[in-house]
Amino acid sequence: MNGVFASGFVEPAQDGRYAWFRLGASMLLGIIGSIGMWSYIVVLPAVQAEFGVDRADASFPYTATMIGFAIGNLAIGRFVDRHGVALPVAAAALLLAAGYVLCALFENFLAFAVVQGAFIGIGTAAGFGPLIADITHWFKRRRGVAVACVASGNYLAGALWSPMIETVTEAEGWRFAYLAIAALVVCVMVPAAFLLRPRAILAPPGAPGGPTLSGGDLSIDLSPRALQILLVAAGLGCCVAMSMPQVHIVAYCVDLGYGASSGTQMLSLMLAGGVASRLFSGVLMDKIGGVRTLLLGSVLQCLALFLYLPFDGLASLYLVSLIFGLSQGGIVPSYAIIVREYMPAREAGARTGMVLMATIIGMALGGWLSGWIFDLTGSYSAAFVNGIAWNLINILIMVLLLLRTGRPRLAPA
Repeated sequence: MNGVFASGFVEPAQDGRYAWFRLGASMLLGIIGSIGMWSYIVVLPAVQAEFGVDRADASFPYTATMIGFAIGNLAIGRFVDRHGVALPVAAAALLLAAGYVLCALFENFLAFAVVQGAFIGIGTAAGFGPLIADITHWFKRRRGVAVACVASGNYLAGALWSPMIETVTEAEGWRFAYLAIAALVVCVMVPAAFLLRPRAILAPPGAPGGPTLSGGDLSIDLSPRALQILLVAAGLGCCVAMSMPQVHIVAYCVDLGYGASSGTQMLSLMLAGGVASRLFSGVLMDKIGGVRTLLLGSVLQCLALFLYLPFDGLASLYLVSLIFGLSQGGIVPSYAIIVREYMPAREAGARTGMVLMATIIGMALGGWLSGWIFDLTGSYSAAFVNGIAWNLINILIMVLLLLRTGRPRLAPA
């Protein structure tokens, strides 16, 4: 069929009609599957009120969800490398739906929090890293655009589902909202997952036309293990920096006297800018490659973080938040392109999942670290400086990769 190709050959299947159809199905799965990242944020006040816990305890299920999300990107990525993407995504969707049903039925808060992480968090991962890794096999000329589109599903889910969940929660309660989400996931995600059943046939490393033992399209003067370690460190650094405005902008606005609504609007502005940035970065990745695109985004993100230090007026914060969103959206998708440029195609799921796991851990660590620094200093200024320092780690690693990159590997005749 048109969807089958051997890695190393640019056949009509790559960038062809089926590839674009597969991209549409992947985006649909990402938009629905990523609902798990945003649903608890919306229902948190209602859950806190019903279980009678304080705000710190009420935040724990979100932390558990992010931990599960990080683990799921790695674990499901390994299954994708071995079995294709359809079955792992369908199974993760059922796990996600089961998590929402169980959470809606539980009367114990600790059990609720555990299920948020072990079921909803891991299940949500199927809508992100595994889909990003899979789509890289089906595109060559437009690989950057394809990855950016799939990665945008995460941000689009936040923009689309948050107001809907809030409306249902106000009308029927959070438990009804969770049951409705479970029904949506089963009815849409499971059938859509089997649209991705055709698998790309990847030539083994060292085979004629296959990827080399050391990597993909580009050569680099680093071992695969060293490159993986550097990418993990880079992902951790960029996302510790990225988390400062994304996690704390609402609290920052409250401290400045602008109110939570202004902070929420700035967060929405960041997400909208992030979607635009991801799509533009996808085009850029196809032109200049993953490392240069990530380096550009990281430098711009660092400059945007600097802008938060002198400007704290309401209008200027809106503008800086938009600039921040436009600067950082393409950073995370670039890692998937870098993996495919330098690493064997057969290992794309696991290696992409590992880097994305590091980015998620960076978001979780950065969110906590910024709050800890605020408690120590009574100000977010030092937290912004901390984010800038972590951002510089990412920049230095990308510069190192550029310096170690050799010539492109020649495609077989």
